Amino acid sequence: MNSRSLRYEIGPIRPPNEAYSLLVRFTRNCPWNKCAFCHTYKGKRFEKRSLDEIKRDIDIIKSIYDDILETSWKLGLAGKITEDFADAILSSSSYNDCYKSVLIWAYFGGKNVFIQDANSPAMDPDTMAEAIKYLKERLPSVERITSYARSRTIAKRLKVEDLIKLKEAGLTRLHIGLESGSNFLLKYMNKGVTKEEHIEAGKKVKASGIELSEYVVLGLGGKKWWIEHAKETADALNKIDPDFIRFRTLKVLKDMPLYEKVERGDFILSHEEEILIEEKMLIENLSGITSYIKSDHILNLLEEVDGKLPEDKERLIGVIDRYFSLDEEKRLVFRFGRRAGIYRYLDDLNDELTYYRLKKNIQEMESKEPGSVEKTLSLLLENYI
Repeated sequence: MNSRSLRYEIGPIRPPNEAYSLLVRFTRNCPWNKCAFCHTYKGKRFEKRSLDEIKRDIDIIKSIYDDILETSWKLGLAGKITEDFADAILSSSSYNDCYKSVLIWAYFGGKNVFIQDANSPAMDPDTMAEAIKYLKERLPSVERITSYARSRTIAKRLKVEDLIKLKEAGLTRLHIGLESGSNFLLKYMNKGVTKEEHIEAGKKVKASGIELSEYVVLGLGGKKWWIEHAKETADALNKIDPDFIRFRTLKVLKDMPLYEKVERGDFILSHEEEILIEEKMLIENLSGITSYIKSDHILNLLEEVDGKLPEDKERLIGVIDRYFSLDEEKRLVFRFGRRAGIYRYLDDLNDELTYYRLKKNIQEMESKEPGSVEKTLSLLLENYI
């Protein structure tokens, strides 16, 4: 069969920092699938793929990769994947999305793999370890293999020895959705896990030597419970000391169960500037840990809240303080520019021409329809989920 027509399964999501990783699907969907703030897998059944299925996909990926290298040699590129070569394939309708995904992975070094979907460690540890070993045997350029995982699965089902087995097979990092350290909010959001289980799971992962990335949803406490959310989450993180703390800002869509609570007025959404105050409190309460804080998602207003604890703690807080030191007009222009994908950093405000254009757009929008800017900002955020 022509490698250009070969297909393998690709799941719906991956972490932003895995944008150029090869996506290999070990499981389908999410075994819990009840979180009030998530819509990704709703209506879909969780399935563990068989080892044969996974190996077959890995073999297809290997065939596509070999075809890419062979084409490179035929073009006189000696196996290199140049920008022009990559552009030619990506812009062609002759190649399917699977072929193009492997090409992108190879173009960026062919070193990183992300195992999908939401909770791969729900598999039998021996089966998962064998699949990882096969992946590394067939694709020897791979250096980093990561996956999502649920705290409850690790806390209740897996031993540290199981995790060590996965690490020895080649698993290097687990991404876990902590979301909040508040037991009240974990129950309110139907997360299906307790703070204590989060801590137990985090400690197990750390003990195994696998890198741990914990996700925190900023704004998950809303206007009512933001203080509890900030302080309890910081407390949980202090007890875990993950390698990475990754911030994600809450955005509620109509197909999320949380939307009904918002419509009833039970859950009151925080303004994104209120979320920054919550974020500052959370960081202030982090102590005794050596985590990297990452704001690597467009939903976060301040991407610059990014650094290593404890040495960068004051600088991270200073970024938030700097934002609030701006006058109201500059804060609005920055928010608009950030959500429009124009701004990344506060220093971008120094570009006077861009600032003037954004300011003019805001003024025109408000003159035609008061309140339209905030509506537009909300709609822009929906595009990033």
